[in-house]
Amino acid sequence: MADLRSFIFIDRLQPQTMSYLGTWIKGALPRSALAAQIIEVAPGIDIEGVTDVALKHADVDAGILIVERQFGYLEFHGESGSVHAAASACLEMLGVPADSAGKPKVLSSRIISSVEDRHAFLMNRNKLGSSVIAGDSVYVLEVEPASYAILATNEAEKAADIKVVDFRMVGATGRVYLAGTEADVRQAADAARAALEVF
Repeated sequence: MADLRSFIFIDRLQPQTMSYLGTWIKGALPRSALAAQIIEVAPGIDIEGVTDVALKHADVDAGILIVERQFGYLEFHGESGSVHAAASACLEMLGVPADSAGKPKVLSSRIISSVEDRHAFLMNRNKLGSSVIAGDSVYVLEVEPASYAILATNEAEKAADIKVVDFRMVGATGRVYLAGTEADVRQAADAARAALEVF
């Protein structure tokens, strides 16, 4: 039986979160304001059966289907009702309730104030999103299971006028980089942490 590592519903994908996702996903591109569901399981290959059920059960599009070394990831999106219907079918297939999913564990959460220009340059070498500019404050977060990184990013973007620099939601841990003014970054960090504490 598959271990449900995460089961994350996003009510409304935010523009930067959605656009960043679009820089690397190989499936259907989401649109801003659509709902999304992210499911992470172990062993990874079991995500194939979950995907089959989701796509056959409701009018949703899959953006991410990844089977990696240990874990499998599925992201699908659409209108809220369709996403809920497909997600419920996935839970039924897995034979588990939604609250059996792993809880997010924050490994690191830090604000770096007024980043120095050489540090900004180094951060920007590994990103697909917006750039860190010298003088920006940056919020960095590491969380497991990895897929919770998208939830933290999306909720932070809802709460504050920040730049999504990077979020990694696949692998052993998830990582988030957000930048902006000190006040906005603090507000975004609070929202990201609050979203993870709900579980």
